[in-house]
Amino acid sequence: MDSTWDADVDAAYIDLSGDCTDPALKQVVVDTGSDEYEVILDFSAAGRLLGVEVIGAAAALDPGLLQALRRIDATPEAS
Repeated sequence: MDSTWDADVDAAYIDLSGDCTDPALKQVVVDTGSDEYEVILDFSAAGRLLGVEVIGAAAALDPGLLQALRRIDATPEAS
């Protein structure tokens, strides 16, 4: 599993696929009731939950979780 955070666009992806190699064929937008962030669930053709994408991650996720994710943006903060 490889979960990431791109601070440049404030998007995180929590990979739940494990060893599954099925591609994500269906995306479901979750009604969070928030205007600050959006949550999208990725499912395989077999209905397996593969991952969770969070747009507006800084508003939605705990800062400690964001720091634990692998940074993929161009300007990572200094440690």
